[in-house]
Amino acid sequence: MNWISIMNIRQILLATALATVAMSPIVARAETPAELNSLSNTALNQLVQSNPSAALVAKSARAILIFPNIVKAGFVFGAGYGEGELKEGSKVDSYYNSFTGSWGLQAGAQSYGYVVFLMNDKAVKYLRDTHGWEIGVGPTVVVVNEGIAKNLSSSTLKDDAYAYIFDQKGLMAGVSIEGTKISRIATP
Repeated sequence: MNWISIMNIRQILLATALATVAMSPIVARAETPAELNSLSNTALNQLVQSNPSAALVAKSARAILIFPNIVKAGFVFGAGYGEGELKEGSKVDSYYNSFTGSWGLQAGAQSYGYVVFLMNDKAVKYLRDTHGWEIGVGPTVVVVNEGIAKNLSSSTLKDDAYAYIFDQKGLMAGVSIEGTKISRIATP
């Protein structure tokens, strides 16, 4: 075998492995509400302790939607899933799932978490009243990156919601929550 055919075999094996992952059921769910509460509290605490702008936004938020672990895999077609909770103060209001589907130039698998700080009653009401909130439709959601974070202050928090993506691991280029559908799955 020459070098070129070995590379082709490796590419075929990689593509087959990624396709298998992409087509297998994605599991990113907590075993119990208590476990989800613990994972969510830990994720939120780590985010606000490591990110000063997240701590600032958290203080002003009306409610916080926490997804501690989203698992995403794809090979041309991809999907991601995770479960989380909506907190108002220290109280869990409801449990939600987050589903995203995508297609295009993609291959790999990753996990990440994200938190959406809902800043006003309008955003909280929209989340509760819809039977599946698709990010990008409805309240304005600003995905906070390093550049945006530098300009955030208590006087500049004017949008309906601010999202922070964190703890990204895996082999997939980029992460986005645009087009993600969030649906209520249970109340405590």
